[in-house]
Amino acid sequence: MTGFFADFGGLALGFLGGGLACGLCCAGSARGCGVAGEAGSGLLCEDPSAFGKVMILQVTPGTQGLYGLVVWFFALLQMGVFAGTAVGMSVADGLRVFAACLPMAIGGGISAPAQGRVAATAVNLMAKRPDDWAKGIILCITVEFYAILSLLASFLMLLNLNLGV
Repeated sequence: MTGFFADFGGLALGFLGGGLACGLCCAGSARGCGVAGEAGSGLLCEDPSAFGKVMILQVTPGTQGLYGLVVWFFALLQMGVFAGTAVGMSVADGLRVFAACLPMAIGGGISAPAQGRVAATAVNLMAKRPDDWAKGIILCITVEFYAILSLLASFLMLLNLNLGV
């Protein structure tokens, strides 16, 4: 295999995988934080003293964006981008990186908006029953668990790549 794809295809596939992990997770986090923030703003109009609790509920879906960034960084580290050794990466190695990034890309991109909806309902719960705030947090953490599993899957796959870079 010679030509442009052979020379740069592996690098492009690795970048695509890392970019999807970061981009989809950040987009999902922005959506989730936005939904929770909209619900929180409504409560804060009535009860400004609830700001701290509302803020915690709003930022909870933002963790997936951070996880996606970690996977992106680690993928580039494994590819040799920061060491300057990524040039000439094989297509097979690029596919390995791409596949390793998929659990975080998919898991984070889906779980962040879902967690945002749970956080928004937790805000509504808090508006009606302020003492039940911890129950809402527990519901949010349940969704977070699956984002953490996605991070773990991508991280372990990236950690065990034997790239020929």
